Amino acid sequence: MSAVLNVRIGDFCETGSGSTPPRDQMARYFDGGTIPWVKSGELRESIINATEEHVTDAALKETSVKLVPANALLVAMYGATVGRLGILGVQATTNQAVCHIVPDPQRADVRYLFRVLETKVSEMLQRTVGGAQPNINQGIVRDLRVPLPPLEEQRRIAAILDQAEALRTQRRQALAQLDSLTQSLFLDMFGDPVANDRGWPDSLTLGEVADIASGVTKGRNLEGKVTRELPYLAVANVQDKSLRLDGIKSIDATEDEIQRYRLRKNDLLLTEGGDPDKLGRGTLWNDELPECIHQNHIFRVRLTTEILTPLFLNWIVGSSRGKKYFLRSAKQTTGIASINMTQLKGFPLLVPPLALQQTFATRIQAIQALKATHRAALAQLDALFASLQQRAFAGEL
Repeated sequence: MSAVLNVRIGDFCETGSGSTPPRDQMARYFDGGTIPWVKSGELRESIINATEEHVTDAALKETSVKLVPANALLVAMYGATVGRLGILGVQATTNQAVCHIVPDPQRADVRYLFRVLETKVSEMLQRTVGGAQPNINQGIVRDLRVPLPPLEEQRRIAAILDQAEALRTQRRQALAQLDSLTQSLFLDMFGDPVANDRGWPDSLTLGEVADIASGVTKGRNLEGKVTRELPYLAVANVQDKSLRLDGIKSIDATEDEIQRYRLRKNDLLLTEGGDPDKLGRGTLWNDELPECIHQNHIFRVRLTTEILTPLFLNWIVGSSRGKKYFLRSAKQTTGIASINMTQLKGFPLLVPPLALQQTFATRIQAIQALKATHRAALAQLDALFASLQQRAFAGEL
């Protein structure tokens, strides 16, 4: 493909946005409606075929809601979803946070344009307007310039990128299935952790079998003290049964603090609070870094007995049993919940036979190894896809 000129979206596409019919007239504008109504938060899949809500014919006639044809591109313009993309698989309407793009079918292939716009999201975000929440508008979308080769060339490029994306999707689906498998394995081996239908011993609390400690406090006074810099884990680094270390930060600490807070292999890390449904979120430390400490909003749980394996502890605390206990015990304010040391120490454990816990650990480790293989393959496919995009829109594919 030879180099082609970049053309403004507004020169070969029609754009517009939708609206929200008055919510105080639900019976007239929403109830019983059959016309799909897309909200920006629903731009999660590349093809939008179904929506959570529908509007009525009256909404289309009496409000500023607009009917958008199938195969239109959608771009989220406001807030946390800004820059998300989708293609309408059906005729639909949208709310005001969604910009629709209807390309001239004689000049642009919608799949090709979708792939081009994927590479333009960062450019759109750099041009956001407004205050605390990033927003874009139709003017920004219309001013975007994209390479526009002949239609047949567009379709060829889109087909290649779609094939690469299909391979990425298969890997993501495989990872999701493995996640489901681990949850099913836990329930199959240990039963319902809330009802304790297998009758496992349940008289021990977490504080009786583990040493639990908070971490280092940022902003403390270190004046006149000898310190050195080392990595530390913040709440964002501790996910549900995984660590996110790509954004790890460093902190200055004294040698005494380093000795006190330094993580050891198989320490369970639990976040202090956040969204109520994430209470009990935690993961095991597996010496991912040579040396690391943790902040005070993370609890470090270190087993002092051999009647529990660290992996089973991670799963039982993060199970429905843990979530129910923490939700009942936590302090909650405006959608944020937090637990304290006393509540964590009081967590009521289940103690299945050690051999069963060890078998569970062996099976989970095998699944985790398979997940690692899929993640590595997905990373390679991501790199391939990015390379294909770059070459395609530079006229080199």
